[in-house]
Amino acid sequence: MSDTAATPHFVSYLRVSTSRQGASGLGLEAQREAVAAYIRSRAGAAAEPLREYVEVESGKANDRPQLQAALRHAKHAQATLIIAKLDRLSRNAAFLLTLRDSGARFVAADMPDACDLTIGVLALVAEHERKMIQSRTKAALAVKRDALAREAAALVAQGQEPVRRLEDGTTRPLRLGNPNGADCLRGLGNGAAVAVVKREAQGRAEEFRDVLSDVDPGGSMSARGLAVALNQRGFRSPRGGRWTAQSVIRLRARLAA
Repeated sequence: MSDTAATPHFVSYLRVSTSRQGASGLGLEAQREAVAAYIRSRAGAAAEPLREYVEVESGKANDRPQLQAALRHAKHAQATLIIAKLDRLSRNAAFLLTLRDSGARFVAADMPDACDLTIGVLALVAEHERKMIQSRTKAALAVKRDALAREAAALVAQGQEPVRRLEDGTTRPLRLGNPNGADCLRGLGNGAAVAVVKREAQGRAEEFRDVLSDVDPGGSMSARGLAVALNQRGFRSPRGGRWTAQSVIRLRARLAA
């Protein structure tokens, strides 16, 4: 095995809390230094991350597009995602579950001993709390539903039509349950199964949209040339193998559909 093959590769993920902090660089340099120090200790003094992803969070949204992009890059390049600081993020259920379910290797510069088991335990705690919240919400909705049912029964007993008053002052007939529930169950069969397979294939293809934009920004490379470039950068095809001209053609066709 060559030295190059044995050298670990890293993709860096940094985060700041506000756009102002991101623009000023406040906090980023400390994170970069922590990441750089860890990478140097594992891959040599001249080693650098394959790419750096910076997330600017408002504290409200949990979609984290940069985290998703970093995880895709690390996974397809068979690299390790390195996070500067895990301590604050350890209380965020959405982040933990995304990290746990991604299938990518990861390490935290401030918690180098953290592993899949550590994140798994933290994720279980976060998921337990989420389920407890869901349980309390369902219980509250059940109480509300029972109250509405009793109210409707009382109105019917008085010869009145049960209605619900909306915020705009209008009223609608009171219906319990999902009026469209039966429609959601009609027409399922082989067609639905095929649709699921197509959606999953499209989802795998979409994971490479940013990758193609980085490797071939103008979209002018030949299929064979792009396959060579992707293989040289360590990316794996959606099926986990090496890229060929045909696999590039299929990917481009799916992304263009």
